[in-house]
Amino acid sequence: MADIERSEQEELRRESLRKLRELGIEPYPAPLYPVNATTKSIAEGYDPEKGNFQDVCIAGRMMSRRIMGAASFFELQDSEGRIQVYIKRDDVCPGEDKTMYNTVFKKLLDIGDVVGIKGFAFITQTGQLSVHAKELTLLSKSLRVLPIVKEADGKVHDAFTDPELRYRMRYVDLIVNPQVKEVFIKRAKIISTMRKYFDEAGCLEVETPILQSIPGGATARPFITHHNALDIDLYLRIANELYLKRLIVGGYSGVYEFAKDFRNEGMDRTHNPEFTCMEIYVAYKDYIWMMNFTQKMLETIALAVNGTTKVKIGDNEIDFGGEYRRIPILDAIKEYAGVDVKGMGVEELRDTCKKLKIETDPSMGVGKLIDAIFGEYCEKNFIQPTFVTDYPVEMSPLTKRHRKDPSLTERFELFVCGKELCNAYSELNDPIDQLDRFKEQAALKSHGDDEAMFIDYDFVRALEYGMPPTSGMGMGIDRLTMFMTGQTTIQDVLFFPQMKPEKKNVE
Repeated sequence: MADIERSEQEELRRESLRKLRELGIEPYPAPLYPVNATTKSIAEGYDPEKGNFQDVCIAGRMMSRRIMGAASFFELQDSEGRIQVYIKRDDVCPGEDKTMYNTVFKKLLDIGDVVGIKGFAFITQTGQLSVHAKELTLLSKSLRVLPIVKEADGKVHDAFTDPELRYRMRYVDLIVNPQVKEVFIKRAKIISTMRKYFDEAGCLEVETPILQSIPGGATARPFITHHNALDIDLYLRIANELYLKRLIVGGYSGVYEFAKDFRNEGMDRTHNPEFTCMEIYVAYKDYIWMMNFTQKMLETIALAVNGTTKVKIGDNEIDFGGEYRRIPILDAIKEYAGVDVKGMGVEELRDTCKKLKIETDPSMGVGKLIDAIFGEYCEKNFIQPTFVTDYPVEMSPLTKRHRKDPSLTERFELFVCGKELCNAYSELNDPIDQLDRFKEQAALKSHGDDEAMFIDYDFVRALEYGMPPTSGMGMGIDRLTMFMTGQTTIQDVLFFPQMKPEKKNVE
């Protein structure tokens, strides 16, 4: 493998690194640096009349500079913002030796270097808040050139906007596109708000296995790995549902988990093979209760994150407040596809799909055929938050049968901007019915459906000990973050989305 390619500027930076060491300056000193302020704390708290912030120690990355003889300005960026620094040769070099300013600062430091500044806050003659440097310390030499945005002749140059580069080198993206940080700050706020909401509802946060002998809880293709010591194949979990319901059997009244799940499926603007899912299960509740609980939770999150229930997503303004529309899935198909599929068998559904110009394959059973019609004709119409309810039994192998119609189940999915946000049930707690449904899934798998569920006999055994009436809900955190921050691709809410391997030059 060839060495990493370097530009002429990057070779010059390595030469500066060598010269710094010749001067006895360590370019990567020990990590302790006594920071006592941030750019934000100074910007929000400095008061010229009080004369505060007169002994500040800040650190960050040099993002621009203007060298003007014996005095210069540069812009320092830390995790909270930017501030101007004024540096005067005689202040940072009080003796005869002016090397730190004339050689180090002016010639050997570069944009992107991490420096520490000790000094005091003041207002310049032009009215700009700045820090007057009394001491300058190099904390980390940058050997790569940052793609700093420049403007000339009314045009923007060197903007770091290429999506593949941004996702592959998120560390650079975060440095030069500070607004990206806000998305991830909001993501953390979303999760902390959910935790508080669940904790106040009396639920317990738990952890369940990622490596599973049976990939259960969803219909999806799993990743397979091998455990050498046990000499068995294991699966990365596709969902944590069945383990959480085991805990309800064990006596907990409510449990939830923020889980990393993995599905060996396609990648697009709304799907990543590794994703974060929150699942919650509450005993003695049903799917109607869970709809109300979910609706209130989303309103709470929107207010906490954005200060309003309304969020702009693309061309749509989405309102997470108030009552959401509720529509049974078969009614939705009748309304938007113009067909009544209730009671149809496999062949009739296949013929219907053909008439509707929907592609099918022989492995698809009743559930997947209905889902294909719904996906093609209905989902795109649900822009404002909409609960789609009462799915056929064939589509919902883990869901309790509907109390009024045993051919349906007590299930809902919430759609926003034409995309599913969450899935919830009145949980199936009849072990005999559950085993029968697992066997139906096994039959689909034998006919080529590699997303059909395995039979989990231990879960059936758990149900045989008795699980209370329970409602559960799963929600994708990545997609929720997209909606709450107005992003249109999942890659923009993941620090490090899955990418194809980077091509390297080979000698």
